Amino acid sequence: MIDLTTVKELRTMRLPGMARELESQLEDPQRYKSLSFEDRLALLVDAERASRRKNSIQRKIREARFSENQASVEAIEYYEDRELDKGLITKLATCAYIRDNHHVILKGATGAGKSYIANALGIAACRQLYKVRYIRMPDLLNEYAIAKSLNTQGKVKKTYARFDLLIIDEWLLRPLPEAEAYDLLELVDACSQKGALIICTQYDTDDWYYRIDCDRAEDEGSAVAEGVLDRIINNKYSIEVKGRISMRKRHAFLDEESGVNVNG
Repeated sequence: MIDLTTVKELRTMRLPGMARELESQLEDPQRYKSLSFEDRLALLVDAERASRRKNSIQRKIREARFSENQASVEAIEYYEDRELDKGLITKLATCAYIRDNHHVILKGATGAGKSYIANALGIAACRQLYKVRYIRMPDLLNEYAIAKSLNTQGKVKKTYARFDLLIIDEWLLRPLPEAEAYDLLELVDACSQKGALIICTQYDTDDWYYRIDCDRAEDEGSAVAEGVLDRIINNKYSIEVKGRISMRKRHAFLDEESGVNVNG
């Protein structure tokens, strides 16, 4: 006869979903008495599968290192002045763009909410068990510079190439000299061959050319800048995040009026 000893054994075997479901069945036998052994076993298996999926999602969210772990597509705010395309964001939340190797550019002023939307899309990807990483561009370039000094840049490129989705925030916040521009090309080339990039920036793509490899003369071309742009802008979705006031100020006003903390 099955008793709580079996529940303990399931936990010892690291089958917590099955343990919880069996415990529920033992606590309320009347509810399950009409089910066959096979049906009750199927419930145990389904519970363990759901438990493992939930744990996998939570682990992927932790490993992604999001700046906002609680961001969600459902909580994005569609105020009229933001002019957000809800249909496009809903489409991106399906993660088809990752499978299709397309990229997303989120452009807007500081405080417009670009990072929140990027994090929300990243978490949506984690929920579908994609491997995601969020990083600020200054941190990405610094990590690569340190790797070059240790002659381990190949390992770093391989690490980033494994991500299904790489979110780069603060893209081109400052112009890049030639050496850093080439580093960026190396990283973008590695990351753009599989999956997708989400880029958060304050600048139009037309301005990127002059912010990459910025030390050259105005009338001088840049193969490095052209290489970066070619890998991103030819298969991209663009979202411009507008708004008369920043989301930080908007939330501050709403908090003062209602005491309710809102997102997105």
